[in-house]
Amino acid sequence: MLDTQSSGGAQRIFARIGRNWGLYVLLLPAVVLLLLFTYKPMYGVIIAFKDFSPAKGIMDSPWAGLKYFEKYFNSYQFSVTIKNTLIISLYSFATFPIPIAFAILVNQMRAGRFKRVFQTVTYMPHFISTVVVVGLMLILLSPGNGLIGAVYRLFGAEAPNLMGSASLFSSVYVWSDVWQHMGWDSIIYIAALSSVDPSLYEAATVDGAGRWHKIRFIDIPMLIPTAVTLLILRVGGLLGVGFEKAYLMQNNLNISGSEVISTYVYKIGLISSQYSFSAAINLFNTLINFSLLLLVNWVSKKYTEHSLW
Repeated sequence: MLDTQSSGGAQRIFARIGRNWGLYVLLLPAVVLLLLFTYKPMYGVIIAFKDFSPAKGIMDSPWAGLKYFEKYFNSYQFSVTIKNTLIISLYSFATFPIPIAFAILVNQMRAGRFKRVFQTVTYMPHFISTVVVVGLMLILLSPGNGLIGAVYRLFGAEAPNLMGSASLFSSVYVWSDVWQHMGWDSIIYIAALSSVDPSLYEAATVDGAGRWHKIRFIDIPMLIPTAVTLLILRVGGLLGVGFEKAYLMQNNLNISGSEVISTYVYKIGLISSQYSFSAAINLFNTLINFSLLLLVNWVSKKYTEHSLW
């Protein structure tokens, strides 16, 4: 009986593939790339547990156990990198509602031409290279020749060195990220709002609801499922502060506040050639992020009925 059911299930699967073979052909290159560049290299994770030597290769290098994990946990940089990474990540969480508020604002605009121009202008910074963005920040925030310096000199005051302050690094990092990606991040929320049935707004108007009531009782409830999904994904990258921007913004003055896990892994692995040590740190980071993703997804599914799976 079981074999018959299995055979019938397999036939249905092959029949569905046969009907939609064109879609599966389009999907095939992405699957191949995923297997080759994401799953196949995963065997290299074992160098975190070995005294890896490029001359000997991964398999012939001697086992080291948890030596490099213990080395990281006992190092001075452990507390520094974890603290800085958490500060920037949690600070970024505080800005999570901004794209939602921006999407609601755009949804309330009625002038079609102005709305399109406004959206285009706010989307554009997302396509600027990180290198260019950091270069603009260095120019604009320079206390000597930058815009900030010029504004302070108008009032006879001395401008602070924002790019050289360890305590202000997280603020500069996060708010420049908000400026660059706010418009782009709001697209998915704008799409969710565009699917709202207009009859809901009409019924609310008949019932005497004002603009704020419509936002509170129609727009926000429609955005909650999307917001919860994106929040879960963001929690899954809690310790994954982007390497490129943090590294480009680093200097000798702000290093105590800008050294995060990703920049430390780069320096240890590629500059100092401590491959096993850097692999152990990166694996620890990945396991923490994955555990948080599972935990938050479970909590969300239990209490809000919204989850990734």
